Amino acid sequence: MLVNPSIKLALAGTAAAAAIFLLIRSLHTGSTQPGAFFYDVSARRLFTAPEGSVPPIRGIDGPGDDAVRAVVVSISGNPSDKASWRVAYLERYSPELKQQIEASQAGGPPPALGRGSSATHRWVRRTNEVEWTSLGSEAGERIVSEWTSAGTAGATPVICTP
Repeated sequence: MLVNPSIKLALAGTAAAAAIFLLIRSLHTGSTQPGAFFYDVSARRLFTAPEGSVPPIRGIDGPGDDAVRAVVVSISGNPSDKASWRVAYLERYSPELKQQIEASQAGGPPPALGRGSSATHRWVRRTNEVEWTSLGSEAGERIVSEWTSAGTAGATPVICTP
């Protein structure tokens, strides 16, 4: 099915705005705030960690920091329906961006990387993929926006929180 380029652009803009909102919200919250979804890549399991955690973080098992932020959506449009939850995409930050965000959270200056530059330091992928894609690329924008399409029952997916 062909989709009008204006609609694609609007969907990509909406997804980008949601991603920016989540990033900003994670910058301004401490570990006493509610949790966020993370995905342990080696264990292939979803878990909850403090919302201000900057990915990658230590997972639930295995060596090193192999857990990344997971954006979870309800494909039924009802976040209470846990059977409808799906991981829309995974996200992690470059070591440089991670260090700057963690320093800012500890009371230091805001990250030196601007909004445009930080998109190249944020990487996304689907759970069934191995390679990470820059959020600032066309492929990255496609990954973060594809979940916004209506499901088979016509319901609009919504983001879920733990």
